[in-house]
Amino acid sequence: MKIIYKVRRSSQTIFVYSPIIIMLLFTFLILLGSCKKFLDINPPKDRIDRSKVFENDETATSAVIGVYSQMAGNTLGFASGGNSSVSVLGGLSADELKSYSDALKFFSENQIQTNDSKINNVWRTAYNYIYTANAIIEGLAVVNGVSESTKKQLLGEAKFIRAFCYFYLTNLFGDVPLILNTNYKVNENAPKSSSATIYSQTITDLLDAETLLSDSYVTNERVRPNKWVAKSLLSRVYLYTEKWDLAAQKASEVINHKVLYTLVNDLDKVFLKNSTEAIWQLVPPAGQNTTEGGFFILTATPTSVSLSPDLLAAFDNSLDNRKNVWIKELNNTTGRYSYSYKYKIRTSSLVTVPVTEYSMVIRLAELHLIRAEAKARLGQVEPALDDINIIRRRAGIVTPVTGLNPLQCLMEIRKQRRLELFTEWGHRWLDLKRTVEANTILPPLKGSSWQNTDVLYPIPDEEINRNINLIQNLGY
Repeated sequence: MKIIYKVRRSSQTIFVYSPIIIMLLFTFLILLGSCKKFLDINPPKDRIDRSKVFENDETATSAVIGVYSQMAGNTLGFASGGNSSVSVLGGLSADELKSYSDALKFFSENQIQTNDSKINNVWRTAYNYIYTANAIIEGLAVVNGVSESTKKQLLGEAKFIRAFCYFYLTNLFGDVPLILNTNYKVNENAPKSSSATIYSQTITDLLDAETLLSDSYVTNERVRPNKWVAKSLLSRVYLYTEKWDLAAQKASEVINHKVLYTLVNDLDKVFLKNSTEAIWQLVPPAGQNTTEGGFFILTATPTSVSLSPDLLAAFDNSLDNRKNVWIKELNNTTGRYSYSYKYKIRTSSLVTVPVTEYSMVIRLAELHLIRAEAKARLGQVEPALDDINIIRRRAGIVTPVTGLNPLQCLMEIRKQRRLELFTEWGHRWLDLKRTVEANTILPPLKGSSWQNTDVLYPIPDEEINRNINLIQNLGY
């Protein structure tokens, strides 16, 4: 019943669900979420009456909202926080986090096994979200009970979800199967598609989402994507695919939409629910604050992770308030441990506290750094420095950077991305990979265990054994 409650809560400003609607939604989500292997899943039409799941605006909306609820509350797979989250695994693979767990040390030492359950969780959960998105897209195409305006919004959200998941799958695993339907007979032995093909489909989905989604948020919270959320992810994808002019253009469109988005000057308030810096957030499980707060905030000697000394040393300016506000230290008889304090509330299942923080997925500061990098790549250093200095000023560093050449400008951008986005959705890990810096920065930290092929995670054994057309990534 947990999923049901979260779905109701995340959209309480719009709908009041009847018991029949709740039962249909619960059945739909359980059938999608409990499948052992994504490519083995029978399509929902073979197991439930899809016309009832998409019977009206309320039930169709519930199917979409269920994905966001799972992302926020699922600590065992592709999610916003927890042991198998992209934030944690990416932080360990890069140089952000130090591991104290046997289950996590393989990521910090880059000795990941092909049967690692966390890798399997990331793969399986991301593909389950993609499967749900495909089911929604197909369902909306064949039912008549959903209004045109709702159908348009939900179709845009489903395409955004699919694009979001594929962005991370191709960045973590490289070439992966591209699944665009729920036909299990076709999908069960789907071969890999190239990262270029995955990116092309991701861009197509995001362009469609940009057109389909509403200008404003459909609730009074920032938890369901609108067109600006699609533009933001599109800007990131354009940056990763080196389409510099398009990356700058999309970032500017979001930055200039000041009616909705402005940087929060008080660093303590950036990650509050519905902050003006938030472009897309996830609602935590009912009655709790974020899984990130529960995971990162230390109250005792760490058993999972702490921040790495290498990250702490990167803050070379004593006036940088990001170190003062977003990082805290625990001292006890066993030692001194620094931890991420972007989220201020450590969730406890024993104590009900007011929900004041939502999980941040995309925020405005990243868009400034995307535009800065895109401009620098185009040789437009002065506009790039303007965005860099906006981020630095917000951090309390009043002296602007000036007079940099394009290479120096890019180095400063990479530094600011590291200091601004640490422990958020694996940004540092993905940045090291896409800039080809992983093979120079990480070997001195990882030691002899590092191989150049470690920039990609292994395809899970479970998938390799089941799908005769899947080939393991090099180095595993």
